[in-house]
Amino acid sequence: MSGITRRAFAASSVAAATSALLSPARAQAYPARPVTLIVPWGAGGGTDATARIIATLLQKELGQPFNVVNLTGGSGVVGHAEIATARPDGYTIGMITVEIAMLHWQAVTHLTPRNFMPLALMNEDPPGIQVAAASPYRTVKELTEAIKLAPPGRFKASGTGQGGIWHLALVGWMQAMGLPANQVNWSPSNGAAPAMQELVAGSLDLTTCSVPEAHATIEAGQARSLAIMAHARNPSFPDVPTLKEALGVDYSTSSWRGIGGPKGLAPEIATRLTGALKTVYDSAAFKDFMTGRGFGTVWRDASDFETFMDEADRQMGQAMRAAGFAKT
Repeated sequence: MSGITRRAFAASSVAAATSALLSPARAQAYPARPVTLIVPWGAGGGTDATARIIATLLQKELGQPFNVVNLTGGSGVVGHAEIATARPDGYTIGMITVEIAMLHWQAVTHLTPRNFMPLALMNEDPPGIQVAAASPYRTVKELTEAIKLAPPGRFKASGTGQGGIWHLALVGWMQAMGLPANQVNWSPSNGAAPAMQELVAGSLDLTTCSVPEAHATIEAGQARSLAIMAHARNPSFPDVPTLKEALGVDYSTSSWRGIGGPKGLAPEIATRLTGALKTVYDSAAFKDFMTGRGFGTVWRDASDFETFMDEADRQMGQAMRAAGFAKT
């Protein structure tokens, strides 16, 4: 080996060793400046509120501001695209929501859950099945039997727009009972709040929005929740049974929110963020905030969140094909 070659080899070895030593140091140094946390939905909603409590607690945990930026448009596409295409340095992350497992089936975007690096799932809200206080159906079993006996379309439901998460929840429930996807007619609405108003007014037979969204109407004595489409009861609403408990139907779905970043995020930075998010999730401040608003809490680390999103993607595609919404 020549002198030049030996010097080059030595320099290469030193560089490699230095890089190996710096990797954990770089993770410890992160974040060295403020981090942007993108929310694909508007200020004031449940997704925004959840993102802001997480950002506040991440700042406390990691010592740098986590600035929430609301990027709306395209039913969540604009904000999700900004997260997916951000520079993978850990300084732009965001809130990933259930819509990312839905919109590509409708050819609204090319983005799928696989375009993101998952960091943690922290919230999951299953749909409830609500009826008005004046409804003759006191249990979900009574309601289900009536739906089965009625001709398709006689019963009318709402909770969101056509093809939205709560519509697909209804479709999935009908499929799980062996009924046609259109057994219950869907009446599009601009969200859960107006749907609950229509329910109370007698324009609907049921809604399939989340129980937290229906809670104010239920508390006012104008509606009641008969069941939730979940694996377990929501501790905030312990008297509402699951479909499996009430009907023996093992079907669940949910609206969910998690934190993710662009693909290519350095593993040590991703690990540090997931660790910090677990500390946030375990904190009394986070639990009290979420419980106080009736939001469901669930923890899945990066690997489990990835598996969860893949299953959500499959389930949403199945429901959309059954309802005739899928274009891909």
